[in-house]
Amino acid sequence: MTRKQIGLVLLGLAYSLSNTTGIAQKVKDIERRYKAGVRLLQVGDYDKARTELQPVMQQGGSYAPFAYYYHADASYRQKRYAAARTTLKELIDRFPGWLKKEEGYYLAAAAAYEQSLYDEGLSYTQLITEPDLRTDVDKMEQTFLPRIGDLNRLKALQKQYPQNKTLARTLVDLIQRTSSDKDDLELSDRLSNRFGISPEPVPVSQPPVSRAAEPNVPASQPAPVVRTDRVKTKGYINVGVLFPFRINRFSVSERNRSNQYVYDLYEGMKLAKAKLMTEGITVNLFAYDIDNDADQTLDVLNNASFAQNDLLIGPLYTEPNRLVAAFALQNDIPLVNPIATTRELISNQPNAYLAQPSTTQQAIQTASFVKDLLTNRKAIVYFGASRKDSLLASAYQAALKVQGFQVIEFKRLTGKATAMAASMKVTEEQKPGHVFLASSNNDDGPALLEALSRKNISAPLVATYPAFDYFRNSLSTFTRRELYLIAPEFIDRERSATEGFQEMYLAKRNIIPSTFAAQGYDMLLFFGRQLARGNMKVKPLLRTEESDEYVLSGFDYTRSNDNQLVPIIKFDGSRFVKVN
Repeated sequence: MTRKQIGLVLLGLAYSLSNTTGIAQKVKDIERRYKAGVRLLQVGDYDKARTELQPVMQQGGSYAPFAYYYHADASYRQKRYAAARTTLKELIDRFPGWLKKEEGYYLAAAAAYEQSLYDEGLSYTQLITEPDLRTDVDKMEQTFLPRIGDLNRLKALQKQYPQNKTLARTLVDLIQRTSSDKDDLELSDRLSNRFGISPEPVPVSQPPVSRAAEPNVPASQPAPVVRTDRVKTKGYINVGVLFPFRINRFSVSERNRSNQYVYDLYEGMKLAKAKLMTEGITVNLFAYDIDNDADQTLDVLNNASFAQNDLLIGPLYTEPNRLVAAFALQNDIPLVNPIATTRELISNQPNAYLAQPSTTQQAIQTASFVKDLLTNRKAIVYFGASRKDSLLASAYQAALKVQGFQVIEFKRLTGKATAMAASMKVTEEQKPGHVFLASSNNDDGPALLEALSRKNISAPLVATYPAFDYFRNSLSTFTRRELYLIAPEFIDRERSATEGFQEMYLAKRNIIPSTFAAQGYDMLLFFGRQLARGNMKVKPLLRTEESDEYVLSGFDYTRSNDNQLVPIIKFDGSRFVKVN
């Protein structure tokens, strides 16, 4: 039985339960809400799905365990892994004899692995015995377990779960790649003999896996002409997309592709291509499978037809990007990085663009916004545990000083609210005009709000968008203090452009589009139009003129090749709105 069939059996079995004559109206209502919740889940409306399923869970009865499962599934699909794990634990505790409990084990393991809780994930997968599910378990663990780079941790897990072959293979591979210790090598030999593990073959440099053109690519390519005239001469635009598609590892049945964002970006571009066609702009998309491999990248660049591209998007890794940037500069081809926020990628590269505003640009625009908003020129700057957080905080500190601000405290701050408050040296008497938080951890935002209250600091908070969990946090989190969020990824769901894009994407893919899909759509829409109009050489024209046609906030390259549009949002009592 396949995974899809298992899901259908789950759904069909649940639908048939409690369907007896003379059923009470209350039970009928539970059945109605259950079915409505499942339908909403299927079309990607996860918040409403959970709302419908919640009372079914609370009422108990034959539908309840299925409602728990699908409630957790909705959370998982929104990447609310902690919430999914909590719901599944309740399911397992309340219904230990549930017929489909191994499905619950699988989803709980997947959610744990997503949060790098490998011990918890393994504790669930070892309970799964159904053969078809075991196949999926093996694929899932082959995806997640190799992410463990700590040899001692991997050895401890293998000792705790000695029957897990995937774990053993992962440990053998890591030992062979990183260790010369005699005991480690002996352990590798023992595990290899026990599980019949063969050494991994040494990779050989291969040509790119795919260069899949979409149907309207001309049969023959014209000879090179002057770049500024090429698009008009040809009448179409060739776009090379250099992403780590990893076609050789692609599986339709794989649930947890680490590079799913790549496919989302590309799906968004395909919709933009169709939109541009209605405007009389013909775009040919060429997909190049470029991973973090310099030799593979050189193979692509050495292909004579590659220079016929009019626009390059990617690669996403540093060394391949360096090689492609040099090629793009030499051949006068615009190069766009879709997700990077590192300004070094466009330094001394007049052909290279950042689709997302860099860390430096975010800091500059935010400092300018705060200067216009507040008269108090004292600031506190805090940051979270990641390198990205500290880089943004440092850039913001520098931008504040340029604007004439005094930074009275600058430090890393993470953990619980009590610990944050204890480590703060600033008091209300020093009257900071605002507090800044750069954090990628959505626990840090609410914790800092509480810590500031404990210290009686009432100044506005300016924070990064990922510092909060917008599904888990209550509305009071966003209203009890003046709060502004730096949100390059912000999508206003009530705008007509967003609604139209979601309808198109849902009709084609049958799922709600991710932020990456919107980014891919906007990016190709913008640069495709600029190339068609001949604007790429005229900086004052390189900005969105009608932002309502874009799902995100648009683009502005009038002063540099770093996108200067940095959305800052605020909660207005019912929803988040842009304030700059």
